[in-house]
Parts: sequence; C-alpha cells; structure tokens
Amino acid sequence: MLPDLTPWRSSRDFRLMWCAGLVTVFGSSLSFVALPLQLKELTGSTLAVGALGAVELVPMIVFGLYGGALADSFDRRRLVLWTEVALGLVAVLLLLNSLLPHPMVWPLYAAAAATSALTGMQRPALDSIVPRIVPHEQLPAAAALNALRWQIGSIAGPALAGGLLAVAGPRWAYAIDAATFAVSVLLTLRLAPSPASHDAERPSLRAIAEGARYAWSRKELLGTYAIDVLAMLFAFPLAIFPFLADELDAPWALGLMYAALPAGGLLVSLTSGWTSRVHRQGRAIALAAAGWGLAVTAAGLLHQVWLVLLLLTVAGACDMISGIFRSAMWNQTIPDALRGRLAGIELLSYSAGPQLGQVRIGGMAALTSVRASVSLGGLLCCAGVGLLALGLPKLMAYDARTDVHARRVREQRAVAAGAPGQDGERGGPGAGTPDADRAPA
Repeated sequence: MLPDLTPWRSSRDFRLMWCAGLVTVFGSSLSFVALPLQLKELTGSTLAVGALGAVELVPMIVFGLYGGALADSFDRRRLVLWTEVALGLVAVLLLLNSLLPHPMVWPLYAAAAATSALTGMQRPALDSIVPRIVPHEQLPAAAALNALRWQIGSIAGPALAGGLLAVAGPRWAYAIDAATFAVSVLLTLRLAPSPASHDAERPSLRAIAEGARYAWSRKELLGTYAIDVLAMLFAFPLAIFPFLADELDAPWALGLMYAALPAGGLLVSLTSGWTSRVHRQGRAIALAAAGWGLAVTAAGLLHQVWLVLLLLTVAGACDMISGIFRSAMWNQTIPDALRGRLAGIELLSYSAGPQLGQVRIGGMAALTSVRASVSLGGLLCCAGVGLLALGLPKLMAYDARTDVHARRVREQRAVAAGAPGQDGERGGPGAGTPDADRAPA
C-alpha cells in the first residue's frame, strides 16, 4: 500500500524534477490565493473576481496546444527552463504592483492571463519528459509520486497563505512565490538535456492537427479525455461551496470543503503502491469516475457537515485514482515524437472541464437549488460514464500487458537502451538512452 519510491531512487532527473515541482507548486499556491483576494479588496466586486476564470481559459487552450507542438520540436528541458523564468518574472511584476501606494487592477488580469499561457506552454514539456527519464514499468508509480508532490504543495501553500495574507498582505505571498521560482530554475538547470528527435517537425497547425488525428485514432485515449471532461463538467462542485456551507449552517467548514478534495487525493498518493499492479487501467478510470459522481451525489443529499466533508474526501480520492491511471495510459502508449502534442490535448481536458463545470453548477443552482445542482450533477456524471463505457469498448478492454501500443513503446525503449528487442537485436552505439537518469539524445 505504501507509495512505490522506485522512480525516485532510480532516476536522478526525476528527483530533480520532483523537487523543483514541489517548490513551484508551493509558491504558486500562495499567489493563487493572494491574487483573487487582492482583486476583491481593490474592486469589491464578485464579478471582477469571477472574471479571472474567463481571462485564464483562452490562453490555457491556445498555448496548451501550441506548447504541445513546441515540446515535440525543441529541447523539452530548455522549454521548461525558460517558461519557469518567465513565470518567476510574472511573480516579480505582481510584487512590484503590490508595493505601489495604489496598486492597479489591470496588472492582476494581465498576470493571470500570462500565467495561464506560460503554464499551458510548459505543462506538455514537463509531462513528456517523464517517460524519457523513468523506466516504462515505473510510470504508474511516477504518476502517483507527481500527484503527491502537487497535493503537498497545494495544501501547504494555501494553509500558509491564509495567515500570511491576514498579517502582511499579498506582497509577501508574491515575494515568496518569486523566490521559489528562483530555486526551481536552479534545479531545472541540473537536468540532462531532452532534445527533440532529429526528424521532428517544426511547430505548426499541421503538427497540432497530426496530434489530434492520432488522438482520434486511439479510441481508448479518447475515452480517458472524455471521461475526465464529463466528470468535471457535471460534478465539479467548487464554485458552489460557499453556498453549500451556508445551507449546512456551517460557514466555518468552507475552508475544510476546499481542502477535502486534495486531502482525498493525498491519501491515495500515500497508499498508491497497489496502482502498479493494476493493468486494466481503462476499467479503473471508469470505475473511479463513477465513484467521484456517486460521492458528489451523496454530498448534495446529506445534511450533516462532517459526512459531507467525508464524501468530498472520498470524491478527491476517486479523482486521484482516475488521474493516476490516465497518466499511466498516456505515458505507456504514446510515441515519444507525439507525446508533447498529446499532453497539450490532455491539458485541455483538465482545464476546460472544471471551468465549464463551474458554469454548469452555478447556473443549475440558480434554476433549482444548491443541493439539487450538486446531487443532480453527480447523477449525470454517473450516467455519462456508464454511456461512455458502453460506447467505448476499447477503453474497457485495454490491458497494459497486451495492448499493441504499449508493447511497441516498450520495445522501442528497450532497443534505445541497448536491451534486447522483440527481434533479439540490441541497439547500436548511437541508439540513445544511456541509463534511467538521462534523457535520450
């Protein structure tokens, strides 16, 4: 049940990336809390704060797709490095604005849009480096460890931000965020280069379309995207939490509601050793998404606040299980030359889904009630997952041990590493990967 630490022990670059990511997530979580709070204090408008989501969505979509093409065309480590530097500069600009006698509003929106665009460019490169530095059979364990890193940072950051903002205001949150980017840049500089293949296509609309055509041809991959979007569209409850806390006569529990989902994910990550022994990953994704929907449904029906918190924790655990197996399927079956573009498409599924889900749950609550919006959304999630399971038999039949795409990726990596391939030959001197600690040349 304990987390499988093999990727941490076997890959120096994975350790560096994990530590850099932990530092970055912690610092970014401080700004994640500080920015909307500062905007609220400057404008006093709920509409102005809510507009942050709209400002962030389009850059994430556009630059996520373009970032995927970039990741397949350039050195991935260099792309991560320069976007990390740019994100640090955004934090510095927020700090400078907060130091003004009368901070301006427009830089907050500009920083939100820039952060979304840079994250969209960086994330495909980050995701597509992992299969190069971690052995094929260790990818599920690496996904669980990366999730654990995110959960630690996203829980510790907001926890510190609450007290820090109350005492010192947003300037210290932005200052710490900028400092964490400096640390992560130094760690990223120590990563081995991760260049594109010699015949990589330049980033273009045609290259992006090629990735989309490949995704469309892989119905089991489409199923993972579709289930994630559907679960977030119908059963993403965050926007309604302030109103749900009032319905439960427990405004004191609002912070616990926000913490319950990542806490559930943290519990899964801390007990994720079993995930490496699951090979029917498509079925596991569908079952976990259905569990998310059922937990959200029950949370909308119950009146006891502690039971609601427990169910939200269960929902967070189910979402993490789904995320681990989605990541394992992608990393174990997507060719290296397309991995960046497919990571960009995957980025859309977990960025657009929650944004649309907040619109759905808020609109349905206005038409019905808070509880009905939560519980009906959970039921729609379960129904949708059931229909997708029936309509996508390749997803339900997927087995990592026998899938033709997973076997092909395993054989390619074995040949590149100099191990016997399917035909018994070994990779030559220029075949590529020296060891698990280095990216292939």
